[in-house]
This record gives sequence, structure tokens and C-alpha cells, in this order.
Amino acid sequence: MSLAVVKWRQYLCRACGLIYDEQEGDPDSGLPPGTRFEDIPDDWVCPLCGVVKADFEPYAPQSEAPPPPSGATMQASTHRRGVIVVGAGIAGWSVVEALRKLDADVPITLVTACAGDRYHKPELSIALSRKLDPAALVRESAAESSRRLRVRLLSGTYAIGIAPGLRQLRTTRGTLRYTDLVLAQGAKPYLPDEVPPALCWRVNDLAGWSGLQAGLAGAARRVAIIGAGMVGCELAEDFARAGHQVSLLDVAALPLAQLLPPQAAERMRASFQSQGIAFYGQTRISHIAGSAQGIKEIRGADGLSLSCDQIVVATGLHTESRLARGAGLAFDRGIAVDAATLRTSAEHIYALGDCISIAGTPCRFIEPLARQAAVIAAQLLGLAGPQYEHRPPVIRLKTKSLSVVLHGQPCANGQWLVLEDSPEVLRMHQLYQDKIVAALDMSVPRQRLAA
Repeated sequence: MSLAVVKWRQYLCRACGLIYDEQEGDPDSGLPPGTRFEDIPDDWVCPLCGVVKADFEPYAPQSEAPPPPSGATMQASTHRRGVIVVGAGIAGWSVVEALRKLDADVPITLVTACAGDRYHKPELSIALSRKLDPAALVRESAAESSRRLRVRLLSGTYAIGIAPGLRQLRTTRGTLRYTDLVLAQGAKPYLPDEVPPALCWRVNDLAGWSGLQAGLAGAARRVAIIGAGMVGCELAEDFARAGHQVSLLDVAALPLAQLLPPQAAERMRASFQSQGIAFYGQTRISHIAGSAQGIKEIRGADGLSLSCDQIVVATGLHTESRLARGAGLAFDRGIAVDAATLRTSAEHIYALGDCISIAGTPCRFIEPLARQAAVIAAQLLGLAGPQYEHRPPVIRLKTKSLSVVLHGQPCANGQWLVLEDSPEVLRMHQLYQDKIVAALDMSVPRQRLAA
């Protein structure tokens, strides 16, 4: 009698992109390897972003593509046309995956300034307290992905110019010709003029995080985080949970001031205080200097004086415009794309992810990337497919001490109304022109209440 082969399934978190694999389970949350998805308790939550089981959907990974013919080379060729993707983050690799699902043979070249290894970027803001190192964060190496998906990989290569009329991309490894070009170059951390680049870390990719992790290894450190937006708040809690002394600075009076109403932002500040995180609101940096011993001194315009071992800047992102403007592409706080097709203002050039804007609004969340990639892949191959419909993603803060979930898009002139207010739960929604435009749920997680 032969035993039936067990087919393990995978499920995708629609909020943050984490994949639950039945074969691996989630041992940290009490789910041993081999736990079927239907056997997971309904109150289980995503270990990365905290959404519930109902927010997961079946995930079918790209099947193994046949290897290149024996002796085939993956070196750059300036004569072979096909699709060129610039950027090997989640956005760029998502386009490659989407193309391969529809066409096994279309030539694809991936141009990236980094190594191109695949990792889940949202994990960076919670990795330190989990004691994860760079190797543990990499899910698949660039070499493995390019081999599996039959991609010509040009890592360590910078895109320096586009000639749309000639369909050419100039790179630091020569000029490449394309049939279609996809820009997935991402966005860079914004650095205030008062902050010297050599004295701070910017945690926007694996390389930056790896350097910071090495700088914090070995002992408890004093860490100053400039910027109390989503990333700054997540990093502050992650570093504190890892045993470091954390100071969080922002020009606003409260953390997450641009996202949350004051009543909710005050709860976040109180939560930080209970964890030993010092919050300095209404603080404008006037000067930062480093000493020969490696100590950094921060001076504030209000008289603040703060000494620390490491400085992390989390003051938002901006899209580098040089490549797009040099090609004559429309640019409006990002590469301007058509809302339905994600095509730029030039034929045969598309863009997605952090580098784009739709109607002047940047799109900087993980959730839309799979849909954006699917739309672009269908467009490139001339196939009938759904048009892209942009909608505000559900925002979930990856903080363990306080669960924050925001639906919709808050507006500056909206009115926040309280629906429930207790020590454990705060529920509010925002009205604008007699319509609900945003809803907020803030609660103390069950594990913390039990403790």
C-alpha cells in the first residue's frame, strides 16, 4: 500500500505579504510544522503585521521554470530585446513572477544596483528583537531566483539614462535595448539638511539594516531615531525589545501625528513611555556632531542635548527624479503613471511601487504590488486583463504593545468621532462631507493583557 503524497499549501497575508506555509507552520505562535490552514484557530494573527486568519488568501507560487539550455549564458547582451526591469525589490521581482506566470519564454533582464537577493522588506522593522541576521532574512538568493525564473540578472548595475525613442537603457555595464521597460526603482529615505549622512543609518533596504545590526551587536546601545512615523515607531519598539535604550524625536508634538488623531497618538506616546522609550516631540534638530570615540551628539533648536551611540533617520521617502526627468517622463512627487494601466507618459515604459504617483499621490505600500505587477504583465504581453484600481491599503502598525489598524484615507479637514473608548480599546471613525473616510481600531493585544 502506497502512502498518498502530502501536498502542503501556502497562504498569503493580504496586508503585508507574509506567506504561511503549512509545512513550516508557525512554531513561535504555537503552530507546529504541518499545521493545516483550516486547523489554525480563528484568533491566530499574522506574526508580522498582526492581521487575523481571515485576512489570508491561498497563494500559488510560481512553479519551477525549466533551466536554461546547457551552456547558455546569462551575460549582458546589447542586441537582445525583451522586457527590462529596473530594480530588484519586491516590486521588480513581482513583475518578473507575473510575467513568467503568463509567458515562459519572453526574455527578461533585471537591472539592479544591489545584489538582488529576495527578502521581505517589512520584516526589517521587527528583525532585531527576533534576533534575525541578514542571512535569515533572505528568502531566496538573486542567483536562485534568476535561475528559477530564467532571468538575465545584472546586479551591481546602475541605470543612468533612458532614450524612449530608441528604446534604450544606458547602464554602468553598457547600453541595453528593450521592447518594454519597467521602472521599479523604489524610493530613497529623505535626509534632512541638518543630518550628516556619515553619522546616521537609513533602514530602507537589507544592506542598510545589516550595517545597523552590526553596529548594535554585542551590548546595549543608546539609539536615537529621528522621525516618529510608521517606520520610526516600529523601529523604536523593536530596538527597545532588543534591549537598547531608545530616544524617538519628531517635529510634531506626538508620534504618528500625520496619521492618527491626537487622542490615539497620545496612547501611542504613553505606550512608548511604558516601554522606556523616551519621546521628544516638537524637536527640530539644529546640529549633529560625532566624536573620535564614536559618540554622536544631537542638539535641538529648543535646547535639547542628547548623546547616543547610533542615529537612525526615518523621516519619510522621496523618489529620485533624475532618471525619469532625464527621459522626459512626467513626474509629480513620483513617476506619474496612468491610473488604470500604470504606463508612464512614454510608450513602452511602465512603473510600479514606491517610485510612482497616481494623481500626484505616491504609492508606498506593499499590498498593491501584486495587483500592479499583474496589470503590467498583461499590458506588456498584449493580453486582456483587469485594469488597476487603486484603493487605500489597510494600515497595520507592527507594534506588539499596541495594535493599530487604520482603514481608509484620513484627510486633514475630516472630523474624528469616538465610537468606543476604554483602557483596552479605542475605536474611532472620521467623517468628511458626511461620509466615513477612515476608521481606526487601537487595542492592547491579548497577550499583553494576560501578562
